[in-house]
Amino acid sequence: MIPRTHKIAVLPGDGIGPDVVREAIKVLLKIGERFNHRFEVKEALIGGAALDEVGVPLPSETLSLCKTSDAILLGAIGGSKWDNNPPELKPERALLSLRKELGLFANIRPAKIYSPLIDSSTLKSETIHDVDFIVVRELTGGLYYGEPRGIHEADDHKLAVNTMTYSDDEIERIAVVAFDAARKRRKRVCSVDKANVLECSRLWRSVVNEVARRYPDVELTHMYVDNCAMQLIRNPRQFDVIVTENLFGDILSDEAAMLTGSIGMLPSASLGGTVALYEPVHGSAPDIAGQGRANPIAAIASVAMMLRLSLHLVTEADAVEKAIHSALSQGYRTADICGLGESPVSTSTMGGIIVEQI
Repeated sequence: MIPRTHKIAVLPGDGIGPDVVREAIKVLLKIGERFNHRFEVKEALIGGAALDEVGVPLPSETLSLCKTSDAILLGAIGGSKWDNNPPELKPERALLSLRKELGLFANIRPAKIYSPLIDSSTLKSETIHDVDFIVVRELTGGLYYGEPRGIHEADDHKLAVNTMTYSDDEIERIAVVAFDAARKRRKRVCSVDKANVLECSRLWRSVVNEVARRYPDVELTHMYVDNCAMQLIRNPRQFDVIVTENLFGDILSDEAAMLTGSIGMLPSASLGGTVALYEPVHGSAPDIAGQGRANPIAAIASVAMMLRLSLHLVTEADAVEKAIHSALSQGYRTADICGLGESPVSTSTMGGIIVEQI
């Protein structure tokens, strides 16, 4: 039987994006070879690379490719090169627009420590042992999208404005994602807000409580965002599923990355529309681009999430995750997770080793 062709849009982006995506695609194609799947991989411009080439951060051709694919793999976007561009011509505008165009309202960021890396974290091993939770971040609302916004002249000074807005239906749909995820895990949801100060958070808490009534088998707790930031360091094992709004989720999930030893270890999935987007949590790190120093594991783990969530290839996703664990168990480390006295391997070497394990 001829295997179905899975169409994957690949957006390498900026900085180390092309470096890590290159290794992730090697892993994807190895999975195709090993399990008899066909992957049609097509690359397109996005972010700063698109600005330099065609003058806009999200070309119409890129958006069209994404809409007609089965899944999207993104590298990284941005860099100081474009810092002085106007807001509509900044690389990051591409990602915000892509999320809106594709209806990607739910960002899933797992924080799970690989046992061989337990000593790579700056926290004590007894604190982070068996850490395994996910952050469900609302992705298309809040301060990043609210209007009015901007910097304005006001008499003899400047005034900057950002607006946080949330509707009850936006909160409800992200809460449903969190509770559904919890049902497949340890059945605990912690909703994070700032309801003692923000009206948006008061509505958030009220709607989450309403959704919780549909899930009597799932335990719901609430936590203020400042306390959650502290608890992630004090006792991260208490968490199963954290659900929160856009800005809080952005900050907390990056904090959670350090529990695992490096932000270069964490994948993510953006869901909600018919086509999902997968990307490493880390940024573009232009200072090490092209030097073979980037950690490709987050991008490779994003491929595992793609296989599991979009293509429903669970065995194949497991194979990728086991290959990552095997490479780490054998002592291979990129520079960001390398201990004292250890010699780091290059980006391509780490990717190649993981391919070999498959």
